[in-house]
Amino acid sequence: MDDRPVLPPEDLQAMLELSRFLEQHDQPAALLGPDGEQVPLPFEVYQVLMNVVRAMNDRKAITIAPLNQRLTTQEAADVLGISRPTLVKLLDEHEIPYDQPTGGRHRRLRLSDVLEYRDRRRIDRRIRLDEMTRQAGEDGLYEDSAADYREALKRARGKAS
Repeated sequence: MDDRPVLPPEDLQAMLELSRFLEQHDQPAALLGPDGEQVPLPFEVYQVLMNVVRAMNDRKAITIAPLNQRLTTQEAADVLGISRPTLVKLLDEHEIPYDQPTGGRHRRLRLSDVLEYRDRRRIDRRIRLDEMTRQAGEDGLYEDSAADYREALKRARGKAS
C-alpha cells in the first residue's frame, strides 16, 4: 500500500462535481470500469470516498493507511501536529505505547495508538473547556448564563464537525 500523501488537484472543478454528486446520493452507487463492467460500491468504501472528497475540497492532502501501520517518531509527531521532541517526551512519560526493536534505538508507534492518544486529548480538552465555561458563568464573569454559553458551544462544535 502506498501511504504517501495525495494532494488535491490544482483544478478542483472535477472534485466539486464529484462532491455535488455524492451529496445528492445518500447510498453507495457502483463503480463503472472502462469496459462498461459495473460493481457495487460497498458502504464502507463509500464512506471513505465521502471523507476523501470532503478533505480534498478543503484543499487537504490525504493519506489512507491501515491502523496497524508502524510510524516513525517524526511521522507520529506529524500526525499529532507536534514537534518530534515533544512526542519523544510523551513516549518517555508512557503517554503513548511504542516498540523498540531489539538492539535498535529507533522507536516505532502504531497508527492506532497515535490516533487513540489524539482522541483522548481532544476529549480532555473539551471537558476542561466545558468546566472553565461553567465556572466562569458561576463566577458571574459573563453577562449570559453558563447554560447560554454551553448552548453556544454546542452550536459552534456542530458547525466545526
